[in-house]
Amino acid sequence: MFSRKTLVIAGLLLLVAVNGIVFSYNYIRKSSFYPAAVETALFFAGPLQEGVSRTTGFAENIWYGYFNLVSAARENEKLRRQLSEAMQQVHLCREEALLNARIESFLEFKEETEYETVVADVVGREPSAWFQSIIINKGKADGLRIGLPVMIPDGIVGQVSGVSGHYAKVLLIIDRNNSVDTLVQRTRARGVVRGLSSSVCNFEFALHKADITTGDIVITSGLDGIFPKGLRVGRVSKIIRRSSGIFQDIEITPFVDFARLEEVLVILDPPEIDIPDN
Repeated sequence: MFSRKTLVIAGLLLLVAVNGIVFSYNYIRKSSFYPAAVETALFFAGPLQEGVSRTTGFAENIWYGYFNLVSAARENEKLRRQLSEAMQQVHLCREEALLNARIESFLEFKEETEYETVVADVVGREPSAWFQSIIINKGKADGLRIGLPVMIPDGIVGQVSGVSGHYAKVLLIIDRNNSVDTLVQRTRARGVVRGLSSSVCNFEFALHKADITTGDIVITSGLDGIFPKGLRVGRVSKIIRRSSGIFQDIEITPFVDFARLEEVLVILDPPEIDIPDN
C-alpha cells in the first residue's frame, strides 16, 4: 500500500524522534532545572493522580461491594431454603413418629381384643350443628353395616349410623341422639350415657342411693346390643345430689378427645344378646 521510499523516510523520522526524546530526557535530568521541572510536573500531576486513584478505588469498592452483597444475598437465600427443607423434614418425621405411635397402640389393642376389627381414617365431620358425627373411609365393601360400634384404644367413639360402598357415618357418643348402657366400674352402678355437648355426656338413671364419686370410671355394660362389655367410656366429672327425686345428676367426661380423632377402629363382629323366647 505504501512505497518503499515512504517507509524508509517514516522509519528515519521515527528514529530521529526517539533519539530526540532520549537526548532531551537525559539533558533535562542532568541540567540544573530538572528538580524544578519534576516539582512542576508533580504539582499538576499529583492532584490529578490522587483524584483518579480515589475515584478508581471508590468505584472498585462499590463494584466489589455490590458483588459481595449479591453473593451474600444468594447465600442467605440458599441457607433459608435449606433451613425450610430441614424444618419440613423435621415436621414430616414428627408426624411419622406420631402416626407410628397411634398405629402401634391400635395394633396392640387388636391383638388384645377377641373381636374382628378394621382401622379407618376420619375423612370428614358432620357440618350440622344438630348432630355430632364423623365420616370414615370404610364402608360396605369392608364389611361395615349400620349399628356397628366404633372406638379407639382410649375408649368408645360411637356407632355406625349410615354406610355406603366405601364410606360410613359414625354417630358420636356426645350426640344428644346417642345413648350407651353403662356401669360404674368400681361399684357396678348402672346408668345410661347420653350425649350432652361437644365434650361431656350425662350419666342418666343413676339411683340416688348409688355409690358414685367424682373420678369413677364408667364402662360399657354390654346390655345395649351395640358395644361389648367392659369398654372404657369416660370418667365422672360432676355430681349433683338433689334433696328430692330418685336419680342423681351426673356428668362424665369421655376418654376420647373427639376434636383430635384421626383414625378409629370398627368392631365387625360385636357379641349379640340372646333374648329368650317366652
